[in-house]
Amino acid sequence: MSSRGLRSRQSSGVSRIRDDQITDLVSKLQLLIPQLRRGRSHKVSASKVLQETCNYIRSLHREVEDLSHRLSELLASTDIDNDQAAIIRSLLM
Repeated sequence: MSSRGLRSRQSSGVSRIRDDQITDLVSKLQLLIPQLRRGRSHKVSASKVLQETCNYIRSLHREVEDLSHRLSELLASTDIDNDQAAIIRSLLM
């Protein structure tokens, strides 16, 4: 890249993340994902960490949807009135 292009990028306010910052962030992310939580000594590629992160987020979304559905069924089958059920649903949304 020409120095002119680099200067225009820097002056436009676009901040760039350094490679060591990306490596640090990927390492921190690895520690948050149960399937990858083997510590920093176990090397996993950044692409694997990102792939597993996406899979984990998808599974969490499915779990939230399932729990929401089960809660809705539970609220529908209880003796609480519709106003109380509506309040509980609004708090959960």
